Amino acid sequence: QVFPSQDPLDRADFNAVEYINTLFPTEQSLANIDEVVNKIRLKIRRLDDNIRTVVRGQTNVGQDGRQALEEAQKAIQQLFGKIKDIKDKAEKSEQMVKEITRDIKQLDHAKRHLTTSITTLNHLHMLAGGVDSLEAMTRRRQYGEVANLLQGVVNVLEHFNKYMGIPQIRQLSERVKAAQNELGQQILADFEEAFPSQGTKRPGGPSNVLRDACLVANVLDPRIKQEIIKKFIKQHLSEYLVLFQENQDVAWLDKIDRRYAWIKRQLVDYEEKYGRMFPQEWCMTERIAVEFCHVTRTELAKIMRTRAKEIEVKLLLFAIQRTTNFEGLLAKRFSGCTLADGTAKKPEVPPPSTNPFLEDETGTETDEIVIEKTDMDKPKKPKVPDNPFHGIVSKCFEPHLYVYIESQDKNLGELIDRFVADFKAQGPPKPNVDEGGAVLPSCADLFVYYKKCMVQCSQLSTGEPMIALTTIFQKYLREYAWKILSGNLPKTTSSSGGLTITSLLKEKEGSEVAKFTLEELCLICSILSTAEYCLATTQQLEEKLKEKVDASLVERINLTGEMDTFSIVISNSIQLLVQDLDAACDPALTAMSKMQWQNVEHVGDQSPYVTSVILHIKQNVPIIRDNLASTRKYFTQFCIKFANSFIPKFINHLFKCKPISMVGAEQLLLDTHSLKMVLLDLPSIGSQVVRKAPASYTKIVVKGMTRAEMILKVVMAPHEPPVVFVDNYIKLLADCSTDTFQKILDMKGLKRSEQSSMLDLFRQRLPAPPSGVENAGSLSLSAPTPEQESSRIRKLEKLIKKRL
Repeated sequence: QVFPSQDPLDRADFNAVEYINTLFPTEQSLANIDEVVNKIRLKIRRLDDNIRTVVRGQTNVGQDGRQALEEAQKAIQQLFGKIKDIKDKAEKSEQMVKEITRDIKQLDHAKRHLTTSITTLNHLHMLAGGVDSLEAMTRRRQYGEVANLLQGVVNVLEHFNKYMGIPQIRQLSERVKAAQNELGQQILADFEEAFPSQGTKRPGGPSNVLRDACLVANVLDPRIKQEIIKKFIKQHLSEYLVLFQENQDVAWLDKIDRRYAWIKRQLVDYEEKYGRMFPQEWCMTERIAVEFCHVTRTELAKIMRTRAKEIEVKLLLFAIQRTTNFEGLLAKRFSGCTLADGTAKKPEVPPPSTNPFLEDETGTETDEIVIEKTDMDKPKKPKVPDNPFHGIVSKCFEPHLYVYIESQDKNLGELIDRFVADFKAQGPPKPNVDEGGAVLPSCADLFVYYKKCMVQCSQLSTGEPMIALTTIFQKYLREYAWKILSGNLPKTTSSSGGLTITSLLKEKEGSEVAKFTLEELCLICSILSTAEYCLATTQQLEEKLKEKVDASLVERINLTGEMDTFSIVISNSIQLLVQDLDAACDPALTAMSKMQWQNVEHVGDQSPYVTSVILHIKQNVPIIRDNLASTRKYFTQFCIKFANSFIPKFINHLFKCKPISMVGAEQLLLDTHSLKMVLLDLPSIGSQVVRKAPASYTKIVVKGMTRAEMILKVVMAPHEPPVVFVDNYIKLLADCSTDTFQKILDMKGLKRSEQSSMLDLFRQRLPAPPSGVENAGSLSLSAPTPEQESSRIRKLEKLIKKRL
């Protein structure tokens, strides 16, 4: 079907009989049969006409197509012929142009060669005349004219590099080189005469001849310039080496100011006398200062090695402070362009602090450093982020910074001893709900001192001394952790064995238990908060040390061990809190296991031991929570550890309750549910703000206490028939241990003969799921839904209400 049509005659499943029946549904409709036949005939005629027209229209299509193809072929042939004609004409035109321009090209080549020849002859004339003039002026020491002429001759000679095979050209080149060598030797001799290596300087001072000679030296071999500079600076500093010899008093560190005062006077004297003699780009003033720094560093290093035992901390810091001041002065005065080799550069990375450990590095800390050492803060002043002269002299002090490191070691040792003494004198912090769990103030003091030491040492050196200082930091971080934190944690009454004896003794006295006092609980929380603060700050300290130290030494800075030490303190503190609450609950659990559960006649309210456990929880947990308000994650850890400790202990005491009657089991189930609700509410117990317990904690409590409830449900189940009882046990507990099953049977109070047959049956039923024991366990644990548990508890509660 090409076009959609509603005509029933066009349908694929056309049925003639049905069509006729639709046209004549009744006998009466046959009356107009002639009219219908006429319509169908008319339709047939129209269709025949349409078909005939279409067929006639298609007879000429093939002929028209062939005719159009022939016309297209003729047009292509004509186009090809025209293209061929154009190509032939273009080739003829190209040949004609070549014939016309042949003579012009020859003339063009001739002109180019002639121009090159004339230029070369001019250059040759200039070179020959320039060489003669250069030799004559050199003999007459006319350095001013020689400077300009020599540069021109050298430039012209470069044009003849490709003609060096010609003897005359090679001869001229050799004369130029000879003139340059003669000039170099002559200028060096003139400078030696003006500034002799031995004897006094000529009083006449600089001359115009020497100034022009320096301009010539710029054009000559760079070695001539370097030789002039070297000789002049050496002669200029010769007096310095005599005045500050190693055996002179002024050579020692306490008079280091005199060295720097001397060079300042010399530089002023040089500017006045010789400032205009040397070209500006030679930077002679800076070169003299740099050479003075190198000489001073060598001399100071030598004298400090000789008199190492005389170096004291204050003297060393005084010398470093004066030296870094001088280096800062050089940085303001000079650009450092002569330090091409980079020997005096020290990689500085004193960045803007994104770490709170070192904010306001040069602000408030300056005053604090003055308190400890009056000169300590002064090296900060000349510190510039990109000082090219930093360390050019002060580098010599680095091997002796061990004196400074030893001093800091001693100071930190005294600081730790003072912290210990202060803690003993002042005692633990007063318990305060608002400020409870506050970080010990000694911790902040320690890190403030660390900060000062690190900033100061980084100004003195960022090399090995920083590594040595880091080692000192590590030593006293560990000492602080053990002496101040671990050393002041409250001690338990005795060992673990002693604890059980204490709890057994206290059991007779009711709810009295050897517990930590409120002050001790606050102290433990305070130590825990301090350890957490130290842990975080030590991590920041490590990052800052890595920023300050040289890149090659970064890998050697590692405070992971110290961070682990503080983590151990945190863990021990949490464990102490858990043990305290755990031990407080022990007598109540012991009382539970000693009750006569077979004699319980009716289910009442929760048992006294449950009330005792809840009382201890309500006493301890709010105090701990308030004191750990700033460290919620560790309070959560405390809750989790307590649940992991208390619940297994509760289940163990549950197994000791034997034998148990049906009513006794119901009472225990009710008690278990009460404890479960209290444990679920443990993180927010006694708090006005109810906060949802962490999911990890809730999961532990639900899993552990559900197991306790399942144990009691198995105990409540009738042991007849045995097969049903064993299957029910496997289904509810999914515990394949015969010991656990034995304990259940003991709780039920079965006789030994019944137990042995029951155990045999249990062993027989176990292999049923050979490969899917774990799967069966997971299924059985999920068997009792929360709805079933709650309905069971509701029934018990209704029973209690009725009896009350």
